[in-house]
Amino acid sequence: MQPQIYTCKYCIHIHPKKYFAGCTSTRVFLLSINKILLAGSGLTRCSGRVEVYHNNSFGTVCDDGWDLNDAEVVCRQLNCGSALGVPRSAHFGAGTGQIWLDHVTCSGSEGSLTQCQHGGFGTNNCVHNQDAGVICSDLIRLVGSGSTRCSGRVEIFHNNSWGTVCDDNWDLNDAQVVCRELNCGTALGAPPFAQFGAGTGQIWLDNVTCSGNENSLTECQHSGFGSNKCGHDHDAGAICSGVPIRLTGSGLTRCSGRVEVFYNNIWGTVCDNGWDVNDAQVVCRQLNCGTALQALPSAYFGAGTGQIWFSYMTCSGNENSLTECQHSGFGTNNCGHQQDAGVFCSGVVRLAGSGSTRCSGRVEVYHNNIWGTVCDNGWDVNDAQVVCRELNCGTALQAPRSAYFGAGTGQIWLDNMGCWYEGSLIECQHSGFGTNNCEHAQDAGVICSGEKHFRYSCYCWSAWSSLSYIKCFHSICSALLLFFLKCFIYL
Repeated sequence: MQPQIYTCKYCIHIHPKKYFAGCTSTRVFLLSINKILLAGSGLTRCSGRVEVYHNNSFGTVCDDGWDLNDAEVVCRQLNCGSALGVPRSAHFGAGTGQIWLDHVTCSGSEGSLTQCQHGGFGTNNCVHNQDAGVICSDLIRLVGSGSTRCSGRVEIFHNNSWGTVCDDNWDLNDAQVVCRELNCGTALGAPPFAQFGAGTGQIWLDNVTCSGNENSLTECQHSGFGSNKCGHDHDAGAICSGVPIRLTGSGLTRCSGRVEVFYNNIWGTVCDNGWDVNDAQVVCRQLNCGTALQALPSAYFGAGTGQIWFSYMTCSGNENSLTECQHSGFGTNNCGHQQDAGVFCSGVVRLAGSGSTRCSGRVEVYHNNIWGTVCDNGWDVNDAQVVCRELNCGTALQAPRSAYFGAGTGQIWLDNMGCWYEGSLIECQHSGFGTNNCEHAQDAGVICSGEKHFRYSCYCWSAWSSLSYIKCFHSICSALLLFFLKCFIYL
């Protein structure tokens, strides 16, 4: 039975399995039989402050640890598609009464929010200005085997059930509308034939024909809901880029700078809360900039202006786009631009292949907008040393040959390397880009000692650099002692 918590003047819609109730005030909410609702100021059907029903009353959820996995469970529970954002700090206004949940930790696959780990009902040290919210995609989602937040089998919500889209005439314009609707950047692919696995149940759309400018897939021409002669082996998919990113700021290079993302037609920065090398690795990959060498905080490349789009980024390092990582939601942060995050990527060299790590793998170089391998003719530890130095990976331990980390594909860019003390592999002598008589069974690799750390001949006051040898003279003053230390930082 539906709990009667608020006295509403009318009911917008009632369904046997899902209850949608609305008031004439700002406290319009969505309530499911699973005892969860969205409320607050500025909410929509699928975005708002999260409230759960327990012990005969509704209460809010504290934003400690609140992330995209938690929001994903809420969106699924409310049949609201995929989670797009996880607004914190009472983004939809502060609730009243109980705060039922705190430190919610979901994997993202749970059936309801209360199935996730949490600190216990009513156990928290929060106030309502920490109330958590969600922003869901509403009527569209990407799911299936191998799916991510921005790639997967396309499904739409119609007549209270999710269904797929048939791939008849499915093309990049159709996928572009899906990507825009999910805030996932531009369409990179429109895979047919159930590439992300076959769905079940309804096939809602067929013969979809979009110009690419529509705001929603259901605005495109199609043969009518449920009108098709398809099987689920024809389920359509979409592969999106995620939001565009760029590097900018003072002292930047092509592969180092302040990270900015393009969202809602505005470039904005990323706050450095939780910013680490895994997050930087995703940026470097997305920009074809090799391997992340450093994740630089505190506006290292200068402070940006305007929007700060992301905060509390949590990437595993394997994502293809920054938007696939967990974050606090677009525009949800309490940061200033003095916390703008930056990256320092390796640039034109990366390590890849089977069994590779950040500091060992098949050597690949970026040239003419394509990654390619290095042939092992003449490949030795001197060549490997230049790669290890370039990637901030210490010293070369081995220079494995014969595709030790697996054979690459495509171009073989370099051959007959002759390195000594160069700063980059492409500065070494070689036979010319693309000039070789090799096969990928001869792809060269490196095994480095690991990430290079600075060693100090004495204790210094927060002095560090990865770019040069530095001599420093610092004074350290405390309430008890005034003294001077002369020190050398060396690699």
